[in-house]
Amino acid sequence: MRLLLDTHIFLWFIDGDEQLNASSRALIEDEANEKFISIASVWEIAIKVSTGKLKITPSFEQRVPEQIEVNGFEILPIQTSHLAEVARLPFHHRDPFDRLLIAPSRAENIPLLSADTAFDAYDIGRLWR
Repeated sequence: MRLLLDTHIFLWFIDGDEQLNASSRALIEDEANEKFISIASVWEIAIKVSTGKLKITPSFEQRVPEQIEVNGFEILPIQTSHLAEVARLPFHHRDPFDRLLIAPSRAENIPLLSADTAFDAYDIGRLWR
């Protein structure tokens, strides 16, 4: 199965946060699954670190790439087809980073692993078990 991780899911996973339920953690840990983190999520994390809304230790530039590599995540780049999908999305909500996750989920038919019920307003496969 292919999975696109929402930004908070990535952070909960790498931090061992109990907000990530066991079945979702199992999906991420299953080596048979292909796990993606959008470059938009990496960008969102960098912005939150720079504004002081998020603390990453020892540093963003060390921890984030290291966790992507050791956990076998693949970076999903933003494609022109994803941006075309963003342009077509209804405005159920306006968070630009969420929209940059919804679009490739729709365009590439990749389920989005997220606890955020706002995604249910869109025609995507949101996973949260």
